[in-house]
Amino acid sequence: MRILLVEDDEDLGEAVKQGLQQESYSVDWVKDGWTADQALKTESFDSVILDLGIPKMNGLEVLRNLRKRSQDTPVLILTARDSVEDRVKGLDSGADDYINKPFKIAELYARLRAIQRRQHARATPEIVFGALIIDPVAHQVTFNGEVVQLPRREFALLQKLIENHGRALSREQLNQSIYSWDEDVDSNALEVHIHNLRKKFGAHLIRTIRGVGYMVEKTE
Repeated sequence: MRILLVEDDEDLGEAVKQGLQQESYSVDWVKDGWTADQALKTESFDSVILDLGIPKMNGLEVLRNLRKRSQDTPVLILTARDSVEDRVKGLDSGADDYINKPFKIAELYARLRAIQRRQHARATPEIVFGALIIDPVAHQVTFNGEVVQLPRREFALLQKLIENHGRALSREQLNQSIYSWDEDVDSNALEVHIHNLRKKFGAHLIRTIRGVGYMVEKTE
């Protein structure tokens, strides 16, 4: 899962970024609202962690611009403003959830997972797809009743494809979902990940859509 972190506090931003990366998220960190707005116009993210008190363009403006473009990317507001009025403004502007500073990093993870579940209309934490069960909390995959160990990026790629089953995703969309800006990506890295997933879960699971990308078929 790829996260856009928008936070101008250096210490907090670094701590959140490192924590999310340890939880297997790909994180792009920006420190002002204008840069965040530009990134959201041109890149694809699975969720946004957005501070309100940021320079150049405040967080509410970034959020309103995102929703005006009809982008439904889940947004978790991260702020020191704890008044009811501030929370109402954020939620009415299109935020999906709110967390106040200071906070426990475990709560941040849980809230990110919750807004992702709501986006994909899942009632339970686990993602069940035929004989496959993906547990985002434990970072564990079970296939035909047996646990299958996956590296971080293969896990993220499998989750992305399963959550979008029935929809063809381009190479760019998939690469953006598992790599952040500061990571070097080999030209054939995605194909290697796809190959590895097919070996573990069957060649039929992931279809190549020529000229488009890859897709997991819907289950019956």
